[in-house]
Amino acid sequence: MIASKYIPCIGLEVHVQLKTKSKLFCGCGTEFGMPPNTQVCPVCLGYPGAMPVINKEAVRLTVMAGLMVGSQINSWSKFDRKSYFYPDMPKNYQISQYDHPLCVGGEVAIPLPHDGEKKIRIIRIHLEEDVGKNMHFQNFSGIDFNRAGIPLMEIVSYPDINSPQEAYEYLLALKRILQYAEISDCNLEEGNVRCDVNCSVKKQGDPNFGVKTEIKNMNTFRGVFHALEFEIKRQINLLEEGGKVEQETRRWDPDRNITTPMRTKEDAHDYRYFPEPDLPIIEISRATIEEWRKALPESPAEKKKRFIKEFGIPDYDAGVLVSERYLADYFESTAKLSSNPKMASNFIMTEMLRLLTERNISIENVKITPQMLAELIKLVEKKIINSNTAKEIFVELFEKGGDPCAIVEQRGLSQISDASILDEIVDKVIRENPKTMEDIQKGKTAAKKFLMGQVMKISKGKADPLVVSAIIDRKIQMQK
Repeated sequence: MIASKYIPCIGLEVHVQLKTKSKLFCGCGTEFGMPPNTQVCPVCLGYPGAMPVINKEAVRLTVMAGLMVGSQINSWSKFDRKSYFYPDMPKNYQISQYDHPLCVGGEVAIPLPHDGEKKIRIIRIHLEEDVGKNMHFQNFSGIDFNRAGIPLMEIVSYPDINSPQEAYEYLLALKRILQYAEISDCNLEEGNVRCDVNCSVKKQGDPNFGVKTEIKNMNTFRGVFHALEFEIKRQINLLEEGGKVEQETRRWDPDRNITTPMRTKEDAHDYRYFPEPDLPIIEISRATIEEWRKALPESPAEKKKRFIKEFGIPDYDAGVLVSERYLADYFESTAKLSSNPKMASNFIMTEMLRLLTERNISIENVKITPQMLAELIKLVEKKIINSNTAKEIFVELFEKGGDPCAIVEQRGLSQISDASILDEIVDKVIRENPKTMEDIQKGKTAAKKFLMGQVMKISKGKADPLVVSAIIDRKIQMQK
């Protein structure tokens, strides 16, 4: 295949909105969804003479992100002016960081398809302000400057990513890390995470990188995946036909599933960077950095390893459970309260995640608490109810909350384990379905499942499946 002759080289510039209450250089709020141009002031609107003041919390969160991925934290850094002229940039320059960012280096581990992991190196993490948002309507366009000045952290990777899937896994891993440390909500629908994609291809064995293109302002992880699929094929086809890849900025058209040219790509000197004269040098003492380091939470990777060791759950289960911090915390609480981690994992991974998807809500908003789920698990363990009944009760607890024991008692849902009672029900089912036993004798395994189903139907789902199965097996042996 032609594609196998080439290696894609992908680097991502991920822009993350930090979880602060105010903007980077002024006191305006950062709440999402406010009416246009209601969270603005002379500073974030770029009025002449308005003086910026650094948001300390934005600096702390950026440093925390660096510590989470193993970056070197610079004890001093500075802000720079990056000049460009777009209608959504009120000052006609952006305050960013150029040659002295807050964080340098680091890495993010991603899973490989079959086994093991790959580490994607980080070049730098720096802090900058966001711009406004162009709004286009039927007869006019406008600009909402509510976003202007919101603190953005930019995480720039080396071109270590070699496929669309690796890019997708990197974004997921980065999102988990930032959410665990409460650095950002990472809500894609609210524009908390956006991504510029740098992509080039080179022939196998070539030590030099190919000419790269940049795909701007990707706001979904799946969008990044599909845009890379197209762009890699486009560049390979271009080279195979004797053409050359131009250094340019492109946009992703999700309706047509193609990238299209926007403009020739600027180099750093085109932005005319120079030190921001209205802001002081950022100095962070080593004592402060160590204090912040001690406040770091357990990383998703560390938590996954601990779950496997401490709770004895499979690698796959642990990977799913640590995908979100609230999900991981919910599982851990339930596992400890119930003393049955595997059953807790099963309920959360099947019933919980299914209902969360169907209802389109997050686990923080469910009515069923870890204590309720732990009590439900204990009822199953004690054989007071069976697994099918437990699933029914789970749905009620998910929607309304309540006491599992009280629900079982009020609705008469206790499991029937009395062999004499179940023996009578099995005999009744066999009498009403005489051919079924013949089918079982002929080796038709589905016939036994049919009998089991009929017993459960008559008992209204309360029969103990293990006892029923044993009774049916005994009656099969008696007829041989």
